[in-house]
Amino acid sequence: MKQLVVITGLSGSGKSLAAKCLEDLGFFCVDNLPVGLIPPFYELMQRSGEQVRSGALVVDAREGVFLEAFPDTLSELRRRNIPVQVLFFDCADDVLKRRFSETRRPHPMARASGTLEQAIEDERVALAPLRDVADRVIDTSAYTPHQLRHFLQNAYSPSEDSGSPNVNVMSFGFKYGVPREADLLFDVRFLPNPYFVEELRPLDGRTAEVQEFLDRNEMTHEFSKRLHEFLEYLIPLYAAEGKAYLTVAVGCTGGKHRSVALAERAGHHLGQHELPVSVSHRDVGRE
Repeated sequence: MKQLVVITGLSGSGKSLAAKCLEDLGFFCVDNLPVGLIPPFYELMQRSGEQVRSGALVVDAREGVFLEAFPDTLSELRRRNIPVQVLFFDCADDVLKRRFSETRRPHPMARASGTLEQAIEDERVALAPLRDVADRVIDTSAYTPHQLRHFLQNAYSPSEDSGSPNVNVMSFGFKYGVPREADLLFDVRFLPNPYFVEELRPLDGRTAEVQEFLDRNEMTHEFSKRLHEFLEYLIPLYAAEGKAYLTVAVGCTGGKHRSVALAERAGHHLGQHELPVSVSHRDVGRE
C-alpha cells in the first residue's frame, strides 16, 4: 500500500517547507484538504497506479471546526492498515514570534485572537488533539531551513528498504537546550573539554586537531565503543516495532567540540554497517 504523510503543527513551524521538500522527493502534496476528504484522497492514490506513489497532506488550524474529526479519521485509516504517518511540527513561542515579525505575515488566527501571543496559544489548544496522535513531534526551534530539509530528505528519500529506521545522529549543546525530538540522548560532558585549549577553541569536533585531543583520553575510546554497541543492539529492536526514523542526540556544554566529534564517529560507525544514517550538528556556529 502507498505511504501517506500528514503534516500538521503550528503556523510558522516549518510545515510549508516540509511540504515543498516532500514534493521534491516525489510525494503528491495537497495543502489544507478537508479532513473528511482524506479517505477518498487515499483511495484515489491507490487507483492512480505509478502516477502517484506516495502522498502528503497539510492539515492545520485552518480546518476550523472540521479539525475535530481528524483523530477519528486517523483511527479509520489505521484500522484499514493504511501506512499513514502524522508529523507534528512544533516550535518555541519566542521563535514563532520572531519568525512572524521577520516575514511580516499575519498569524492565521490573529484576527479572532487579537494579539500574536494569544493567537499562538489558541492554536496550541486547537491542535493539541493532533499532537497527541502524532507519530513524530519535530521541534524546529533550533533548525535552519537547510537542516530541516536535510532531516526530511534523510527520512523520506526513496531508497531500498533496509528494514532499519533512518537514523539521525545529532550533536547539540546543553547551554542551548535539549532537543525535544531526541529519541535517545547521551551526555558527553565528562570528557576533557577542548574549549579550554586556546588553539582548539575556535575549531569544532570535525577537525583532526580536536579529534586527536580527545583520542588522548581512554574514556573517549571506551565511551565510543559502548555507544556503538548499544546502538547496534537497539536499532533492530526499534525496527521490529516499525519505527521509521530515530534521532540519537549527543550533547556537550556548547555543542561544538566533544558532542560533534562523538556524533561524527557514531554516524561513521553506523554507516559502515550499511544502516541509513545522517549526521547533523545543531549548535555549531552559534557561539
